[in-house]
Amino acid sequence: MRGARRPDRRKRRVSLLGTLFLLVLCAAFGWFAWLYHQIDQVGRVDDAHPSDAIAVFGAAQYVGHPSPVFHARLEHAVSLYERQIAPLVIVLGGSGDEHSTQTEGAVGRDYLLARGIPYDHILAETESVDTEQQAERLADIARARGLRSVVVVSDPSHLFRIAELCREQGLDVHTSPRSTFGTISATERRKRVLHEMLSYTALRFHLQASFVHRWLQGREDL
Repeated sequence: MRGARRPDRRKRRVSLLGTLFLLVLCAAFGWFAWLYHQIDQVGRVDDAHPSDAIAVFGAAQYVGHPSPVFHARLEHAVSLYERQIAPLVIVLGGSGDEHSTQTEGAVGRDYLLARGIPYDHILAETESVDTEQQAERLADIARARGLRSVVVVSDPSHLFRIAELCREQGLDVHTSPRSTFGTISATERRKRVLHEMLSYTALRFHLQASFVHRWLQGREDL
């Protein structure tokens, strides 16, 4: 009898573990399906409204010149400024390279100056090194200057996480995606969406997200 009971107990344990695994799998699938939908929906809509400022989230710069991704974000900010969406453009981003003296914020400011935006209508933030820090610094700037609403500019896949981070900081933000036409492939877009899903999941569950940045080269272009 004892010998017969042991296999039964093992079967019950295996069955319980299998059920738990399926529940976890279903929960993970539901989470990532919801998250993909949120990222996709926010990235499809240009919600730019008249606001106090336009904030451009930084991307890579090369020897003082904006990367194609950064260039597209800056051009979109120029377009919003010319439409009189806001009188101030904030460019966010420090140096992604410890050997470089250039910062994304400063390079972005110089680009906007060259495009005709007056110096006193541009503010360069040059200390932040990732999206979380950029959202925090933007909130600090908004509080210091009494900015009530901000239009945030970045890539479509990036905007959901930016909006959530900014709202946690108490900011009233509107998202405005830069055009991605002709700049990234379908494979690259999927890679960016995956990066955002992992980064947002790590943020929400307080996980160490450094592995995401190590896995995905050139995170500053995101």
